[in-house]
Amino acid sequence: MDFRLHYRGPLKSNGSPKHKQEIRRSLHPQLRRLWERPPLNDHALLFLNREAAGSFDSLLQRVGPFMFASLVSSKIGLTAEIDVLFLRHQAPGEIVSQGGDIDNRLKTLFDALAVPNLDQIKGDSPLTDEDPFHCLLENDVLITRIQVTTDQWLEETGPDDVILILHVSVQHRAASPVLWSWTGPK
Repeated sequence: MDFRLHYRGPLKSNGSPKHKQEIRRSLHPQLRRLWERPPLNDHALLFLNREAAGSFDSLLQRVGPFMFASLVSSKIGLTAEIDVLFLRHQAPGEIVSQGGDIDNRLKTLFDALAVPNLDQIKGDSPLTDEDPFHCLLENDVLITRIQVTTDQWLEETGPDDVILILHVSVQHRAASPVLWSWTGPK
């Protein structure tokens, strides 16, 4: 399955947990809509089953007050390949400069694509439309390939601001306990 996500806003080098959660919040509505459309809508009842949260029959994972739903999960043997178009204010070739170095900015992005741990969302609680809270990845180790293309963004905005277009290709890599043990609705 292939799809695109977009993000427009600050992307800080070594972003704080709060900053990563802000990025997560901007991607959540896009991922929620993805689950509402084919082919995912046919699987939502099984994989987003609240009664089975935490088991092999559900992609839901409770972290503090949040119930996270990750699309790419080791539970069902999925990984992600991601191509990033990274538009920033720096001229081509200015990898380390204003806005921070690209590798630490990308680390902030990869952390924001994944379900956080409890320390990363301490003091936060879900908004009304964040139950479940949709994330791309169960864990960023499920990214198997990254390609990044940087280019200059010519609009005047803050020095940390970027436009990111992520082309995500979800791959089935391994047999999953869910696929082998599931016998139908309980």
